[in-house]
Amino acid sequence: MPTFEEAAASARNLKHASNDELLELYSYFKIGNGEDISKSNPGTFDLAGKAKKRAWQKKLDEGVTKEQARQKYVATFERLKAEPGLK
Repeated sequence: MPTFEEAAASARNLKHASNDELLELYSYFKIGNGEDISKSNPGTFDLAGKAKKRAWQKKLDEGVTKEQARQKYVATFERLKAEPGLK
């Protein structure tokens, strides 16, 4: 199984993942990196940025820790990588 860093580097190569799956990966990545959500301020018309922040906040509200996020990121990446058409 890859490390968090290896999965993060390889995740850019995933093709055909759904928006929800990509948002899940994004939120786990941000928490796993220890980034501060208060520094994320998408503009009024930045709908993608707002969706990313909502997904990130949802995981924070669920109490996902940095270590849990790293583990879930790798597990989600491995699941997506194994799906046909997502390599």
